[in-house]
Amino acid sequence: MIGRLFNEHPHSVGESYGEHLVVAGGFGVTMIVAGFACLAHALFPALFERTGSAAIERLHAAMLVKRSRTAPDRR
Repeated sequence: MIGRLFNEHPHSVGESYGEHLVVAGGFGVTMIVAGFACLAHALFPALFERTGSAAIERLHAAMLVKRSRTAPDRR
């Protein structure tokens, strides 16, 4: 049970637990920072006009690259 809780998903995306911790943690920190920028933008529209959408685009691109590396060969 404990092994499944900590390792099943990371292994399914081609990562160890530690690698997944760093990657997922980085995504989380990026989303938190971008979220604060979005809140500041809501109050002051001239600030951080593209910060949130740029962060989403970067994270999405990184996810697609990672997914293409770990996808099973479909030949």
